[in-house]
Amino acid sequence: MASARPVIGIPADRRMVGHHPFHMVGEKYARAILEAAGGLPLLIPSLADELGFDGLLAGLDGILFTGSPSNVEPRHYAGPPSDPGTLHDAARDATTLPLMRRAVQAGVPVLGICRGFQEMNVVFGGTLHQKLHEVPGHLDHRDDTSQPLDVQYGPAHEVVLEPGGVLRGLAGVDRITVNSLHSQGVNRLGPELIVEARAPDGVVEAFRVRGARSFALAVQWHPEWQAMSNPFSSALFAAFGRAGRERAQNK
Repeated sequence: MASARPVIGIPADRRMVGHHPFHMVGEKYARAILEAAGGLPLLIPSLADELGFDGLLAGLDGILFTGSPSNVEPRHYAGPPSDPGTLHDAARDATTLPLMRRAVQAGVPVLGICRGFQEMNVVFGGTLHQKLHEVPGHLDHRDDTSQPLDVQYGPAHEVVLEPGGVLRGLAGVDRITVNSLHSQGVNRLGPELIVEARAPDGVVEAFRVRGARSFALAVQWHPEWQAMSNPFSSALFAAFGRAGRERAQNK
């Protein structure tokens, strides 16, 4: 029996737990899909093209590309080598980067968050600042990890929403306040992307894919955190969920 909920895939991080590799997704993302998007979250292991991307996409109604402690390997955007000790996840890169482009081309709704936002910029031809806080003229967008989670994920700064954008339409206002927990950020925006929001220092905080067949948008902040208690986050996930249901109905 087909589920009444759209099936939303969530690609996993590959982490070593002891001597064994595990494929892991943060519960906050799964709950945001379940509760705020009204979808059925489905973990996608980071097994690259062994998954069979086309067959996988045929069974999905949307994909959420999540945040992560790891960063996209800079070779994917011709960036300089990362500092020693930087956490990377080659298995996730090999899965999410080709999967994201295929999903957008196939009309599968896509939402990117934090690392997922950075992945989308790279996939569509952009580059990243690896340490945004060291770039003159930019704010320090990192969180204070010594603070409780409610403080780390609390309001940090406003973003200005672009006129005529998807997010402006959802918010009904020209600016909202968001959290901020990232060290990397957009350097050069991918040519196929359209800015949806900027931070006070001009850093791009959200964009959409130009000419996408369905919902294809990414944000640098973390709307999944307690999404049901934040009106804008709820509206964002609800819009993503509607796109997923529309795909499910049209299959």
